Amino acid sequence: MRSIAVINQKGGVGKTTTAVNLSAALARSGFRVGLLDMDPQAHASIHLGVDPKRPEATMYDLLAGDATLDDLWRHGDTNLQVAPAHIDLAAVEVELAGVVGREVILRDKLASQADRFDYLLIDCPPSLGVLTLNALTAVEDVFLPMQPHFLALHGLSKLMQTVGLVSERLNPRLRMAGVVLCMYESGTRLATEVSEDVGRFFGQLRGSGPVWSSVRLFETRVRRNIRLAEAPSFGQSIFGYAADSRGAEDYASLGAEVEAYYAGRKLLTTAA
Repeated sequence: MRSIAVINQKGGVGKTTTAVNLSAALARSGFRVGLLDMDPQAHASIHLGVDPKRPEATMYDLLAGDATLDDLWRHGDTNLQVAPAHIDLAAVEVELAGVVGREVILRDKLASQADRFDYLLIDCPPSLGVLTLNALTAVEDVFLPMQPHFLALHGLSKLMQTVGLVSERLNPRLRMAGVVLCMYESGTRLATEVSEDVGRFFGQLRGSGPVWSSVRLFETRVRRNIRLAEAPSFGQSIFGYAADSRGAEDYASLGAEVEAYYAGRKLLTTAA
């Protein structure tokens, strides 16, 4: 099972849109996909038409209670299941403050799911607290959605530091795997220049340790598209809502690129 945390501590950059629609793209290719919503806002759950109302079990019950992931999964789309969030998740930071091993609760509960999915994606909250630490401790890879803006690289140092520390102290398997440019306005000088800056920034990181060794800037650019903004209000991925839109085209392309990325890594592992 390929496990991926979709993360950016800055909000409004296409993080949840990428988590949902990349999951849907992989599921449309025939893969078994699980999507964990770790954001108390529950936007990924709502995006796929999953109503995170109580008393049904949510990610809060998984992290702060006795629920298992088998209690949470709900149908989100063909081949796609969702473990929904709830606003109660916001209290987890406080409730787990004195719990020993609070950073590895999700990792331990995911152990039973290894054969259930081909891909597991986690939509992380826009913060670097205990919820995000649980996600980083549980997965192998990190995908970073970014907006091509000059301020995009500002504030990334804290995220990079967190990923590096988790890799060093809690999860030696963790790798910063890919960067996705979202809300891309093709043809503008700004987008081109920032794309080059992002490529250089992560290119320099690549040689600074194993956690950065496989990081890449995905070639797919997710263009700004009103259909992507409309889809959540209909409880559908972009493929269900507007399959002929540029948003669907871009996420289908990203899904294919992610498939190729992992196929290439498998070949390298086998050869080694």
